[in-house]
Amino acid sequence: MRTEIDRKTKYIKLAAMIALIGNMILASMKITAGIFSQSNALVGAGIDSSTDVLISIITLVVVKILSKPADANHPWGHRKAETIATAFLSFIIFFAGAQLIINSITGLIAGVDTPLPPTIAIVVLIISVTGKSLLAVSQYILGKRADSAMIKANAKNMASDVLISVGVLVGFAIAHLTGSGQADSIMAILIGLWIIKTAIGIFSDANLELMDGNSDMESYKIIVDSVKAVEGAYSLHRARMRRIGGFWDISFDINVDPKCSVSDAHLIASNVEKEIKKRLENVLDIMIHVEPLGDDSVEGFGLSESEISKKE
Repeated sequence: MRTEIDRKTKYIKLAAMIALIGNMILASMKITAGIFSQSNALVGAGIDSSTDVLISIITLVVVKILSKPADANHPWGHRKAETIATAFLSFIIFFAGAQLIINSITGLIAGVDTPLPPTIAIVVLIISVTGKSLLAVSQYILGKRADSAMIKANAKNMASDVLISVGVLVGFAIAHLTGSGQADSIMAILIGLWIIKTAIGIFSDANLELMDGNSDMESYKIIVDSVKAVEGAYSLHRARMRRIGGFWDISFDINVDPKCSVSDAHLIASNVEKEIKKRLENVLDIMIHVEPLGDDSVEGFGLSESEISKKE
């Protein structure tokens, strides 16, 4: 398990370093060109890339936390740090979008007419679209290899950045066609709304994990099928699955023949555990409680086999 965690940590660190360097270059280019061309939309796109620089720095800090082994105060390890960081990053992205909207609306109300963008601004945006596309692909690949919610969220964020840059280009085109710089502020508002939408989506996913929720019924079905595959194991119930930094923490009850010995019951539970690990990747821990067949006590939490079937 330690080797697997080290492998994931290596990919997360690599993804953070690539994102840090790439976004520093793109953010500097866009903010400089945006100030030079007096384009709110381009400056906003640069600010968004600047938040990606901050995200990369935070990710590198989180990597150090993730690499720490479990201790007396953190018996499940430190993997939740990744989820907490992901939620925190969503707030950074949200406020960056909100600030862009506020500044753009203020400019519209004041009647500020942004000058038409020069050629250099358009060139910078084309470079940005190319660079962000490459960064988004790299984050997606490394996030998938590390099974990291934080890196996958960053990949989504950078994919949004590509659309943002394309949106600014559209705003520039409208500005040139209409001869009005107001199109730049309007496009900046739309970009800000898109940034907020991305932030809400990222927070929603992180919050589900922080609340020990799991909407992936396919994973529960794997548990059901694993129990059915083991002779002597019956009636899966009180099933609970939660994510801890990309790993599964699983707990459930099964029934066994009340006449079987403790040793046999333990062997059945061990076989169920092995079956699950064959079918499901990234399992951190499995806790199986064995009960005698016929015990139909009311369950206060967790899912039964029938409830899982209904949710498929």
